[in-house]
Amino acid sequence: MTVAQVTFPIDLGAYQHLKLDPAQPTLTDEQRDALKANIQLFRDAIVFFTATGAARGVGGHTGGPYDTAPEVMILDALFRGGPEKFVPTFFDEAGHRVATQYMMSVLEGHLPAEQLLSYRAAHSKLPGHPELGLTPGVKFSSGRLGHMWPYVNGVAMANPDKTVFCLGSDGSQQEGNDAEAARLAVSQQLNVKLIIDDNDVTIAGHPSEYIPGYTVAQTLAGQGVKILEGDGEDLDDLYRRICEAINTAGPVAVVNRRKMCVGIDGLEGSPHGHDVISVDAAIAYLEAKGRTEAADYLKGIKKPKQDYTFLGSSEDLGSNRNVFGDAVVSVLSTMSESDRKEKVVCIDSDLEGSCGLQKIRTAYPEIFIKAGIMERGNFSAAAGFGMEKGKQGIFGTFSAFLEMCISEITMARLNYSNVLCHFSHSGIDDMADNTCHFGLNNMFADNGLDDGYETRLYFPADANQMKACVDSVFFDPGLRFIFSTRSKVPHILDSEGNPFFGEGYKFVPGKDEVIREGTAGYIVSFGDSLYRALDAVERLKKEGIDVGLINKPTLNVVDEEMLAKVGRAPFVLVTESFNRRTGLGSRFGSWLLERGYTPKFAYLGTHEEGCGGLWEQFPHQGIDPNGIMKKVKELIG
Repeated sequence: MTVAQVTFPIDLGAYQHLKLDPAQPTLTDEQRDALKANIQLFRDAIVFFTATGAARGVGGHTGGPYDTAPEVMILDALFRGGPEKFVPTFFDEAGHRVATQYMMSVLEGHLPAEQLLSYRAAHSKLPGHPELGLTPGVKFSSGRLGHMWPYVNGVAMANPDKTVFCLGSDGSQQEGNDAEAARLAVSQQLNVKLIIDDNDVTIAGHPSEYIPGYTVAQTLAGQGVKILEGDGEDLDDLYRRICEAINTAGPVAVVNRRKMCVGIDGLEGSPHGHDVISVDAAIAYLEAKGRTEAADYLKGIKKPKQDYTFLGSSEDLGSNRNVFGDAVVSVLSTMSESDRKEKVVCIDSDLEGSCGLQKIRTAYPEIFIKAGIMERGNFSAAAGFGMEKGKQGIFGTFSAFLEMCISEITMARLNYSNVLCHFSHSGIDDMADNTCHFGLNNMFADNGLDDGYETRLYFPADANQMKACVDSVFFDPGLRFIFSTRSKVPHILDSEGNPFFGEGYKFVPGKDEVIREGTAGYIVSFGDSLYRALDAVERLKKEGIDVGLINKPTLNVVDEEMLAKVGRAPFVLVTESFNRRTGLGSRFGSWLLERGYTPKFAYLGTHEEGCGGLWEQFPHQGIDPNGIMKKVKELIG
């Protein structure tokens, strides 16, 4: 059954196109009833179509767009009631609340409702964060947390006679960008109204517990922003406060306290509501609301599978991002308790479960700090701890956020800091969140001078190499960046079918590794691209094209011996999931030329915005085995 043959099983035609006027801050009974009906319809639809993402394995966030339905419904009615008074865009700092944007695109007639059934699927144009120009009806690209309010300040400057809204959250308000945005908004008295969902929930827990003393309202008030705080589920009071904000000159924050996923059994008030609702929970919710057709649709979804068989690697998969945590715990276990407490600190930025740091917290909570969503400050704190010889900070977050820390990385290097960094979700694999969450520009971490304090970038190819890498570099001085993917990866096998990085393997920093010998030329790869390149090599060999494969797990150090080996080959092809403009391939050719080597040279990498989905990202970029084999055949003529 395809989407084109299915009718969206919730009647969105029941949506009432209400008009509201902020000059009338009290709802009539009719207006209140219409709003309540719209809110319930909106929430039911959000639960349903985000759960289709859960059923298909692409995930997708339910709690945020579900929670903020009352605010969004009020704003929609206000925009309709006085379009000349507002910039009618639901700017949202929490890009993972993208389901709101897709619902509004449908309600405004830009998208057919049936397209929502392909939420976050590959090539559906419904990625996990809104992208301007990709999805009809979407009016902005959100980027990452804490990036929209500063941008909205500029929108307000460009529209001085209109009110501009920015949907925020207690999570996004932890980012330093918002503190800067607050100061500018207040100093310039910009007509920006923040609508903040303050549910005391982020991915890793409850901010009131892990950063006690911090409150959204008091922080913003201290920066000079007028605060209107109240219960986000009290519709009359919420509407009154939004009207007051509109009728008040300058920046105002409407702070709405509520439990996450209010009214959803098993999720209310829980961090589990942050991500996508489970299929079972969604079915129970929908059936309780009388949405049996929607519940039945969920029951019939079958999760698509990657059916390609990769040659040269194992069928079993390992999660490198979690193995990082296991490997660190193994090393820490060799230290005495007093040494651990004195010499090591691990600082989390709300992603402990995604980066493997949870393993460290569980084993050694005394050295672990849950520090909130503030990557720049947390990296610097880890670096400051590691300033003294023999001490080191451990820091982890998503690779996409490395770009936010470049200045702090420079300062850490200038201060001779020792930091072991784990940046997970590198590259593009399994990234339905799409372009803004791609970890593409990791080479930026190596931004020092030739004589600067040592910086090393490592991207292990599988779980065995990840463990060996951590074991090898844990106590090294300097800045060490270890990258891993969101996706699980198979184990690399040798030509006899045994684990290449198995028993007896030792990771040597700076050394490249011959995975397969070849006479026709060499492919150079690393990380999650390696097993795909290995598959291409094995298939090319079967066709009589004797291509070799080199693993380059240390990304920013030239292995002179290996460079000479590949430099004398007929061709060299670098294939990677990093940005074509800034990745390994962009510098590997220069290394060859500087030493007088002149093989035919090409490099493949990520070069287009994403397509959503999971494994589909690689063929979309032409860096899957078929794309690699095609390029090899072009090189050999």
